Amino acid sequence: MAEIVVPFNDLGRGTRDLRTQIDSAIARVVSSGWFVLGPEHDALEIELSEYLGVKHAINVGNGTDALELALAAVGVTAGSQVVTVANAGAYTSTAALLLGAEPVYCDVDSTTLLMSVETLETTLASLAEKPQAIVVTHLYGALAPIPELVAVARKHNIAIVEDCAQSLGATLGGRRGGSFADISTTSFYPTKNLGALGDGGAVFTNNDELADKVRRMRQYGWASKYSIEYAHGKNSRLDEIQAAILRVKLPLLDAQNERRRNIHSQYESAAHEGIALVNPTTESFIGHLAVVVSDNRDAARASVEASGVKTDVHYPIPDHRQKFPDFVPREASLPVTEWAATSIFSVPLFPELEEREVHVITEALSNC
Repeated sequence: MAEIVVPFNDLGRGTRDLRTQIDSAIARVVSSGWFVLGPEHDALEIELSEYLGVKHAINVGNGTDALELALAAVGVTAGSQVVTVANAGAYTSTAALLLGAEPVYCDVDSTTLLMSVETLETTLASLAEKPQAIVVTHLYGALAPIPELVAVARKHNIAIVEDCAQSLGATLGGRRGGSFADISTTSFYPTKNLGALGDGGAVFTNNDELADKVRRMRQYGWASKYSIEYAHGKNSRLDEIQAAILRVKLPLLDAQNERRRNIHSQYESAAHEGIALVNPTTESFIGHLAVVVSDNRDAARASVEASGVKTDVHYPIPDHRQKFPDFVPREASLPVTEWAATSIFSVPLFPELEEREVHVITEALSNC
């Protein structure tokens, strides 16, 4: 029997030290009598755009809506093709399917498990027609080689979207992820590095026209109140309470990401012939997940769990193997994606882990 049990995550710890500030923020909203698209929401958009170094941040209801609206803004409609990866939990697939578009899956690099120039070019060469968009998912907290991928998209004249839901705050060459592509998205789901106390999301862009489209679409497609003139309108608004809470948490994000990196670097020291960590600790990795690779995943995971450490798999079923009820993915050769689905597992990585818990996890990895 393990001496202590380390949870995979504990969201209660993340709010404990902030409770006074969060309670004050909520009370401020309640007292204001303004609960949707108000001053907290508008202030958060400004603060997010300044943080990422982009002209526009547009808050929406959740991360999937953010992807859907970003894709719609760059012209994805029924019958369009959207190139994406199949190892990222089907979130982009869901967004594309909501638009009537077809997700087309690209394999990933065998080291980073991210889209690469080579895998993208291979997929584009296999298509008979040009896709409408490419979605680059910055997975596990690590940035894909986004400048090079943007160059490929520009060469082929294809719109490119960054999904930053797992990487908010990561930098490359002094620029934040989310500032490279035509348009970018994030989620504020509670488990994200910048998490709300409920659902939320945002879209980022330097393009005035794309920003205007997203703002119109998130509120029914209105050109003005009650006048619907824009396609693909829906109701997707971040409420004032969640915006106020995120404003409390945003100034802490960089320090919390640094704590995540510190913990992850300790795990890296435990790597041995039987296991490795997918990501090295760099500026372009903000430690959303600590993902372990093992030639014998089931045995390694069982060994870690026997030490009292809870684990998970991100993600066990690739998108092209999902049983979508209304979509049959086209056949694709994705050997790295399929290998990863049977070879990786995740160990706890959140900033409030105690040092003794980090030690338990590190020892468990050393001995598995």
